[in-house]
Amino acid sequence: MNSDVDFVILWVDGKDPEWMKEKERFSPKEAVGNSANRFRDWDVLQYFFRGVEKFAPWVRKVHFVTWGHLPPWLNKECPKLHIVNHRDYIPEGFLPTFNSNVIELFAHRIPELSQKFVMFNDDMFLTKPVSQKYFFKGDLPCDRALLGIVAPYDQFSFIKLNNWAVINHHFDKKKTVRNHLSKFFSPSYGMHNLRNVLLMLWPRFFGVNDPHLPLAYRKEIFEEVWSKEEAMLTEVATHRFRQKDDVSHWLMRYWQLLNGDFAPSAIDGCTFVFEPDRNNKAIYEAVRKQKYATVCLNDSNPDIDFEYEKECLKAAFQAILPEKSVFEV
Repeated sequence: MNSDVDFVILWVDGKDPEWMKEKERFSPKEAVGNSANRFRDWDVLQYFFRGVEKFAPWVRKVHFVTWGHLPPWLNKECPKLHIVNHRDYIPEGFLPTFNSNVIELFAHRIPELSQKFVMFNDDMFLTKPVSQKYFFKGDLPCDRALLGIVAPYDQFSFIKLNNWAVINHHFDKKKTVRNHLSKFFSPSYGMHNLRNVLLMLWPRFFGVNDPHLPLAYRKEIFEEVWSKEEAMLTEVATHRFRQKDDVSHWLMRYWQLLNGDFAPSAIDGCTFVFEPDRNNKAIYEAVRKQKYATVCLNDSNPDIDFEYEKECLKAAFQAILPEKSVFEV
């Protein structure tokens, strides 16, 4: 069994003038999810790295994926850090890309990436100690096969629906659940098992519970999906910005679940969304009190008092992670 686990984190410096110039040159008016708040910098990336060092020191390597810009405080000589430019692993014909779906779909091609890795976005953090077993039990990623329905109010629901259209083409629902019964009905799911019972009434898959948190993967899952859907994925890779006919790396997660290539587990994590009325104390309290192992701090509302909320968030992280990490100069 290979015990090495890597973290992959994607980051963009939305204030980089060269990046902004290139983005504007290619940007179509109809791009999906292209609002400015998707790219603004909360200046808390250093706390991701401090969290890795303090709460997950067992991680073999952190692959830091960027367009080419780097934060000035980053220790480029850190032996646990691998700086990855898009051109290092995404074929040249698809560059430049500003589509996070494309950047993630090629993750398995990152040089030196371990067979087992965890995918982070730059709004996801560790806030208390976790063992390797939080993400992997043996060689199996920890996850939950909780059936669900794609929410129509989700701004990216069409991408999720595209993912499930591919899944239903390859997987028969009744056969899949029967073959992996213990993965769909597990004591670790508690009362959520009832939802699986009820949603078995529908003949096809309509979704699963999607925790917007770090996801554990085996690299071979990406390779398998690419081998089965190369034409479709190659077409998506031509989309420099998000489009309604995209698929995402969640397709790989769903494939992994329905293959039974995971270990059923509980999730000690929470996703928070910043609201515009400055009533975000619950977020800062969750960080300060280390209520969860992992948190996602979603910046989806352009109307928040950004500078005020940013300072509150930085203060919360500074309270639990005051010391520089080896990833910082």
